[in-house]
Amino acid sequence: MADHRILDAPADPLAGSPPPGYSLRRDVSFSALLAGLIAVVVCYSGPLVVVLAAARAGHLDQAHTASWIWAISIGSGATSLLLSWRTRLPVVTAWSTPGAALLVGSLGGYSYPDAVGAYLVSGVVVTLLGVTGLFGRLIAVIPASVVNAMLAGILFEFGTEIFSSLHTAPTVVLCALAAYLLAKRLLPRYAVPAALLVGAVAAASTVGLSLHLGHGGLTLPVLTVPAFDGSALVGLALPLTLVALASQDAPGLGVLRSFGYRPPDRLLVGATGAASVLLAPFGGPGINIAAITAAICAGPESHPQPRRRYLAGMSIGVLYLLVGCFGGMLVSLFAGLPAALVAVVGGVALLGAFQGSLAAALADERGREAAAVTFLATTSGMTLCGIGAAFWGLLLGIATQLVLTARRRG
Repeated sequence: MADHRILDAPADPLAGSPPPGYSLRRDVSFSALLAGLIAVVVCYSGPLVVVLAAARAGHLDQAHTASWIWAISIGSGATSLLLSWRTRLPVVTAWSTPGAALLVGSLGGYSYPDAVGAYLVSGVVVTLLGVTGLFGRLIAVIPASVVNAMLAGILFEFGTEIFSSLHTAPTVVLCALAAYLLAKRLLPRYAVPAALLVGAVAAASTVGLSLHLGHGGLTLPVLTVPAFDGSALVGLALPLTLVALASQDAPGLGVLRSFGYRPPDRLLVGATGAASVLLAPFGGPGINIAAITAAICAGPESHPQPRRRYLAGMSIGVLYLLVGCFGGMLVSLFAGLPAALVAVVGGVALLGAFQGSLAAALADERGREAAAVTFLATTSGMTLCGIGAAFWGLLLGIATQLVLTARRRG
């Protein structure tokens, strides 16, 4: 039976010496290493497709797209490895898939240097909110129903594209969707990789695949000097920050707590924010605490003893770093996937996030009207003053909530 005692992080996670009672050589286990491998497969099967869709929407060439993958992989790898080692908790970090989904609809409206500037500002804000402890206060101030409705609106298009792609490649879409549903029933952890694998086989036998691994060498990151445009800061930096905090960091910390850990939120949010700042000039929109993959590494499948599961976080960190070094190969490989397969895999990869955010948006009856306004405004795709729909949906939702809940004067 698994041990569910509350486990604290070391009193000083940044201290030079490891906490007493831990030994890497003694604590290492095959199950923890395997959990890290499974988590990496989950990360790069579905969520990477969303990243590549955002890169195409932003008209990025292969070098800048590979640099983006390099940045998010190296950042996730370094933070997962170092934070798991320092805290002796199974800390898993990753890029924000909902954040990438936001960029699919927004990135094309700004110059790439302006977008990089927005990434940089978002990282600075997240860092400050983390290290000062204001993170929890901000999440408490903004209505959760409105934030979740904004996220559901961002993800809505990905769900509908599963079915709008049926007319171009029905066999590919139906096979991938059937594989996802069957695996979700029998092996939920492998549902998205199963959709990708079966969909690729169906594509190869119908519409064809043109897969190649490119030059096969190490990825060279591309440095972009950031520019700071007001509309990009409002239309990109603000939504990215809120999505990172509300849909990644808060659930990620919640996952760790649900398994009996007490994660140091200031250290984790501050460190991932700092990594985001460093990697923004190379195309990384941000590094956050992971939720879904964290459940894989923090659960009993990783190891029956909770105190030895930190090796899974270190394992995924090392694998992230290896994949990041060869990000160009991934870009070349995934570039050969048919658009219909990309649509269905991206859609099912975000299906859990969509239904979770939609359910949370409608959970509180008092906030449903504001959530509905936010959702409809976000899905409208409108652009006002050069600022995208996600910001306006958030603003209109908050305004609606304030109007409906304001106390009447006697």
